[in-house]
Amino acid sequence: MKVLAAAKGRLAGHLSPAQRAQLVLSMLEHVVTTLRASGLFSRIVVVSADERVRACAAAWGAEGWPEEQPGHNAALEAAARRLRAEGVTALLTISADLPLLRREEIGDLLAQAQRYPVVLAPAHDGQGTNALLLRPPLLLPYLFGEGSLQRYSEAARGRHLACVRYESLGLALDIDTPEDLQRSGLAERWLSAAPSAHCLREKRSCQSLDILQP
Repeated sequence: MKVLAAAKGRLAGHLSPAQRAQLVLSMLEHVVTTLRASGLFSRIVVVSADERVRACAAAWGAEGWPEEQPGHNAALEAAARRLRAEGVTALLTISADLPLLRREEIGDLLAQAQRYPVVLAPAHDGQGTNALLLRPPLLLPYLFGEGSLQRYSEAARGRHLACVRYESLGLALDIDTPEDLQRSGLAERWLSAAPSAHCLREKRSCQSLDILQP
């Protein structure tokens, strides 16, 4: 997850920096608690250069790890290498901004890994990837970014790996634009919310953050 100061830049014309920080932290909490509620994971890790994000992750029952390498894919690869060295045999990498994610979808996604070593969850635009399940970790390199869904599919074919796409609303709808907020049903809350001057005071503990819940 990016540092809060850089969160959701495409919403800058519609939400204040404090509102955007509230939004991404609220979505992160939803994703972490949904993963925990599924009961299907031995551990949950949030990777971020932002100390406040890591503090929140820990408060919500996940591990907060700093980025060991700069850049989104490089940071994920470093974390995956560490997890693999610690004995993890299957790894789900999932976006932090999925406000409609349901634990049933997580269970269905993981069930695909019984037959396929590579499972992809497409974003709603049909271009991006919101979840990548690899068994074992780093079976493919991290390729998140523009057109990642196609690049992951091609990388799997090039390595002769069985690959499947799992599609669901909760895994598809990530939040980057005002239109995404409209689709999610969160627009009324976040586009009309008054800025909260006290929501992100410079304190280390997540409990000190006044985070609105969608």
